[in-house]
Amino acid sequence: MTNANDRSLPRAVRMAMPLARDVVEQIAKQYGVCIRPVALQRLDIATGKSEIIDVPCGATLESKCPSCAKRNRQLRMAQCREGWHLEAEPIITPDEADDYQRCLVEVRADAQVWRDQAEAAGRSTDELDAAIAELDDEINNAGMRGNVLGRMVGKRCRSTKRRQDAPDLPRRKMSASTLGRVFHAPDGKIFRPSMFLTLTLPSYGRIKEGVPVDPSTYDYVRAARDALHFSKLVDRFVQNLRRVAGFDVQYFAAVEPQKRLAPHLHMAVRGTLPRAEIKQIAAATYHQVWWPAIDEVKYQGDHLPVWSDGVGYLDPATGELLPTWDEALDRLDADEEADPLHVVRFGTQVDVQGVLAGTKDADQCIRYLSKYLTKSIGDTLDSENQAQRLHAERLADALRFEPCSPTCPNWLRYGVQPKSAKAGMVPGRCRGKAHKPEHLGYAGRRVLVSRKWSNKTLAEHKQDRRTWVLEALGVADEPVDPHRYVWRPVPHGDANVPPLALRLLRSVHERQRWRNHMNQLQAQGDGQDLSATEGKAAWASVTS
Repeated sequence: MTNANDRSLPRAVRMAMPLARDVVEQIAKQYGVCIRPVALQRLDIATGKSEIIDVPCGATLESKCPSCAKRNRQLRMAQCREGWHLEAEPIITPDEADDYQRCLVEVRADAQVWRDQAEAAGRSTDELDAAIAELDDEINNAGMRGNVLGRMVGKRCRSTKRRQDAPDLPRRKMSASTLGRVFHAPDGKIFRPSMFLTLTLPSYGRIKEGVPVDPSTYDYVRAARDALHFSKLVDRFVQNLRRVAGFDVQYFAAVEPQKRLAPHLHMAVRGTLPRAEIKQIAAATYHQVWWPAIDEVKYQGDHLPVWSDGVGYLDPATGELLPTWDEALDRLDADEEADPLHVVRFGTQVDVQGVLAGTKDADQCIRYLSKYLTKSIGDTLDSENQAQRLHAERLADALRFEPCSPTCPNWLRYGVQPKSAKAGMVPGRCRGKAHKPEHLGYAGRRVLVSRKWSNKTLAEHKQDRRTWVLEALGVADEPVDPHRYVWRPVPHGDANVPPLALRLLRSVHERQRWRNHMNQLQAQGDGQDLSATEGKAAWASVTS
C-alpha cells in the first residue's frame, strides 16, 4: 500500500488519493446516516440527566442530505400506497365533550357577555381580554380543537359567476363518501379502480428539446405568471373534480418541472371518472388573479418610493403616500369593469390512466410520483446545455419584477404598498421562494395530499415504520411521555459537541450493528446457520 504521507511521491499521485474525510461521508451515505445532523441537548426531567443527541436534519433534497431525502421519499411512497386504494371510509367521528369542557365553554360565554357590556359602557376591557385569552388557552389544553369564535376577519372575495369563455360543468349531488365506484364482474370479483392523472400548462411557443425554437416569440411573461399561480389552479381543479364526481375525492399529487421548465402535476386519485369528464373538467378549470394592475411601471432605477417611519412609503417627488394593499383592492372591487390581472388555465394535454390495486401499474405510478421528490425544481436544468441555461435566464428575468404575493416588494414598482410593508423593500429584490432560481417561479408545496387520504399524518406514517423496525429487532416500542424531556438547541461552536466526522463515525458503527442484527433475524426466520451469516455480514461490512 502507498503511504499518503510519503513526501517522496509525486504531488499528482498524492492528490489522486481519496481524502479520508470524504470516504467517511460516502460510507455514511451508504449506510443511510444523516450527513448534516443537528445537535440538540436533551434534559431528562425525571433523572436530571443531560446529554447531546444527534437528530437527522430531515432535508427533503438530495443535494443537501441524500440519506434524509431518501427516507422522506420512501415515507411519501408508503403514504401514497396506503391511501390510494382504501376499501373503508377513513373518517373519525369527534368525541363528545366532557363535563369540564362544557363548563369551560359556558364560562367563556359569560366572559364574552361581560366584555361586550363593558365595551358598550365605555369601560376598559383589558382585564377581561386577558381573562378571555387564558380561557381560550385552557379550552385548547382541555382537549378541544380550534377557537370558539372561528374566523373573525371577513374574507375578501369577488363574484363567483363563471367566465363566459369557460364551458359549464355537470354537477352531481354530493355524498360524504371518499370512496369511488365499485364494479362487479360476472364471476363475482369486485373491482374498485382508481386514476392517475397528468395535467400540464398551455403552450407559450414552439419547443424543441426543452428550449424555445424562437425565444423572441415565446411568451415568458405568461409562463412566469402561470408558474406563480399554478398551486391555485390545482386547488380549483380539485374543487371542480369533487363537484362533478359527487363525492369527496381524495388525492396524492406531486408537482414536477417539464423540460421546458414549466410546472406540471401528477395526481393519484382514489376512485374513477370517465376520461371524457376528466378532460372536460381540466378544460373548464381556471383561476383568476384579482390583484392591482401592473401594466404601468411608476418607479424604477433611482426613482423609488421612500420609507417614512410610522407612515409608509411615499412618492419621492411629491411626498404623497402610496395606496396601501387594502386600499388598492378596495379600488379594484369598486370598479365593476375591471379585469383580473391574470387568468391561469391548464393546457390541452391531459393524460388519464386507470389503475387497480396491487398491480404492477400501481407500483410504477407510485415510483413515478416520487421520482423527483428528492430534487429541486431547478435541478432538472442541464447546466451543460447552453440553450436551456439561456432559456432559464430569460424566465428568471421575466419573474424578477412579477409580484409573487401580496407582501412582495415588487408592488412598489407599480405604485402600491405591499401588504405589511416595512423599511428596506426594493423592487426586484424579493426574497420569496418563487423568485429564487432553483424554484423557477413555483412557490407552492411539492407534495399535495388531501386530508382524508390515509387518515394519518406524515408523522404517524413515520411512527408506523419505526414500530415495524423495532418489532423486527425484537425491541418493545414503549410509549414515551412527551413531557419527560426538554430539548434545547446547542449553540454553534459548543465545546461539548464532538467534531462532525467523529459523530458520523459513531453513527456508521451504530448502523452497522443494526444491519447485522437484522441479518441475524432474517437468517433465523429462513432457518440458516447463524455463524455463517455472522461471518458473511462481518465480511460484507469490511468489503462494502
